[in-house]
Amino acid sequence: MPRRLTAMLVPAVTAVTALVALAGPASAAPADKPQVLSSWTQTSAASYNAWLSARGNQGAWAAYGFDWSTDYCSSSPDNPFGFPFATSCAHHDFGYRNYKAAGTFAANKSRLDDMLYADLKRVCSAYSGVKKASCDSTAWTYYQAVKAFGNSPAVDGGAAA
Repeated sequence: MPRRLTAMLVPAVTAVTALVALAGPASAAPADKPQVLSSWTQTSAASYNAWLSARGNQGAWAAYGFDWSTDYCSSSPDNPFGFPFATSCAHHDFGYRNYKAAGTFAANKSRLDDMLYADLKRVCSAYSGVKKASCDSTAWTYYQAVKAFGNSPAVDGGAAA
C-alpha cells in the first residue's frame, strides 16, 4: 500500500473505531439503574436526601432515563392545612412511575407507600404540640389512602398496574 494512502487511512480508521467504541447502544440505561432506583426509594432520610439532590440535578442522571414527572399529591391537597407534603408526594410518584416502568411495581409498592409515610413524618417532625398531632394525623391519612388506593388511576395519576 502506498505510503500516502496509508497516511490517510490510519487516522480515518482510528476515528471511526473511536466513535464506534464511544457510541455503544444508544438506548441502554446504565447497568446500575435498579440499584440507584432502590437507593433513592428507601424510608431513610439519607435516601430521601439523595433523591432530592438528584432531582435538583436531573441532567446528571439523564442516561438512566428516570421518569421525574409528578402530579404531587394527585387528587389530595399538596399542602393540607399548610403542611408541605408536595415534595414527599413527588418522591412517592418517582418511585411509582419508575418501578412501574421497570415492571417491578407490585414487589415494591408496600415499601414505596412506607417511604411516603416516613417522608411525611419527617415533615411533621418540624412541628410540636397540637400542630404536630394534626400533621401526624394528616400524614397517617395520606399513608392509608395510598396503601388502599395508590394503584388506582384516580390516586396514582396513571393507569393501574
